[in-house]
Amino acid sequence: MKVSTRGDYASRALLSLALHSDEGGPTSVRDIAERTGLPQPYLEQILLALKGAGLVRSKRGVGGGYVLARAPEEISLSDIVSAVDGPIVAGDFGQPHTDGACDHEGQCVLLAVWDDVGEHMRRYLEAATLADIVSMARGQGKWPTEVATTPTVTPPWASGS
Repeated sequence: MKVSTRGDYASRALLSLALHSDEGGPTSVRDIAERTGLPQPYLEQILLALKGAGLVRSKRGVGGGYVLARAPEEISLSDIVSAVDGPIVAGDFGQPHTDGACDHEGQCVLLAVWDDVGEHMRRYLEAATLADIVSMARGQGKWPTEVATTPTVTPPWASGS
């Protein structure tokens, strides 16, 4: 899976809001754009999608801007990416044939593998919260590369299982 530009920008925007939530009040799109280095017109579109998904609230007028609609602990990376890109999948690989009949050699087996990979990605992104990312950004949490240097998931069908 490749995280889209929209998914990356949405994550960066919400991280910025979370990192500065103690400043009180809404944060303008301009301030978010300056802090994150994101293009403001594109960021406005992304924030509208995040608002539609219930992840941010907006206030219009002087002193207006955006705030998180939920606590960072209640926002998963899956919520963020899905808000701007739709459901998270490994790719449009389809489902394996239930009867095992395949048109091409090995196709059903690979379809089942891709489906399993997609399920692990979905679970990982559902488990990781914005609060986890804030903790890492503030130097208080371990980065994913510090937690494990080897894969944490071994397929049940792999050799040695």
